[in-house]
Amino acid sequence: MDRVYSRLAGVELGDGFKARVMGVINVSPESFYKGSVRIGPEEVSKTALKMEEEGADFIDVGASSTAPYLEGGVCIEEEKDRIRWAIKAVADSVSIPISVDTVRSEVADLALRLGAEIVNDVSGLKADERMGRVVRERGAGLILSAHERFTGVGDPVSRVLNALRESLKLAESSGIELESVVVDPAIGFFRNEGRGVFSVQRDMPWYLWDLKVLKGLRRLRELGRAICVSTSRKSFIGAVLGLERPEDRLFPSLATEIYAVMNGASLIRTHDVAPTVQSIRMVEAITEGL
Repeated sequence: MDRVYSRLAGVELGDGFKARVMGVINVSPESFYKGSVRIGPEEVSKTALKMEEEGADFIDVGASSTAPYLEGGVCIEEEKDRIRWAIKAVADSVSIPISVDTVRSEVADLALRLGAEIVNDVSGLKADERMGRVVRERGAGLILSAHERFTGVGDPVSRVLNALRESLKLAESSGIELESVVVDPAIGFFRNEGRGVFSVQRDMPWYLWDLKVLKGLRRLRELGRAICVSTSRKSFIGAVLGLERPEDRLFPSLATEIYAVMNGASLIRTHDVAPTVQSIRMVEAITEGL
């Protein structure tokens, strides 16, 4: 099997490197986990600095919820207004790279001009045809999530692989160096009740889909790119364990993150940096030796 390797904003990921951690900060009150929401520059600044001190390698800033089951969403001007002050607050506080979580090229371009170095596009470059050009022109890193524009065929992992292959082709055709790309299986996004661009069809319960993708995560290595997994406090955990509130899902979130690292993930995107970093480092100490 070929080596898995990516580089985001100068940070190397993949085979031969410890798993990296990306801390999540949302400035979108509509986000599914209210504990991740920060209101105002001071709150964002304090949280970003705390995450860096706890061992985060990246900070991911979102200004519009992308949860597929939430209704509505904010207009582009609102998202840009939020991103403008949030990215500045983070950039003024930390020295680690900043990622912007958006599917809109205008928002991404603004964030990159203000100090972000990575675009986290949960549509896999399929929501905004100009996104690839923005990423290339700004020399940004890119996280591509699996997204089907049309319902695919096959088992969950095969469909995720096919969706990611399409996105990698889009990135390559945009002139983006594939070494600067990380792939994400989009845990939590393949749900029939999705809205707009995120509406995806499955042939099984959504929580079972997510479990199958996690179980088969190692197959994504064939893409050659580092794998990002974001399971933190997501709904499939609640469905499996009967935990309705995201606030109650920390421990099972850590279990899924550890499983992901042991099965090929190079980057974990999480709301809870300290426990995630500690859990991953303990597993690495066991498997690799101190």
